[in-house]
Amino acid sequence: NYAQVNDEVRDVTIAAASTVDTTIKGKLSKTTDIAAAAEVGKLVAERAKAAGVDTVAFDRGSYQFHGRVKAVADGAREGGLTF
Repeated sequence: NYAQVNDEVRDVTIAAASTVDTTIKGKLSKTTDIAAAAEVGKLVAERAKAAGVDTVAFDRGSYQFHGRVKAVADGAREGGLTF
């Protein structure tokens, strides 16, 4: 699971998080489940807010909005991001 916040205009990554990140990897019993995806969402939201970003557009690519994709979005919302 991974998520990132990008500035499309300047073509830079503002914040990123994944299940291999040391700040959340130790908390997880599994890195491929919905709980792990929610933690990724919370962490990317925390990092984005620290960089001054509160509102984002959620691009799920070709993935359906359910399961882990939805968990990342819910975690990011819980972390304070608006989209």
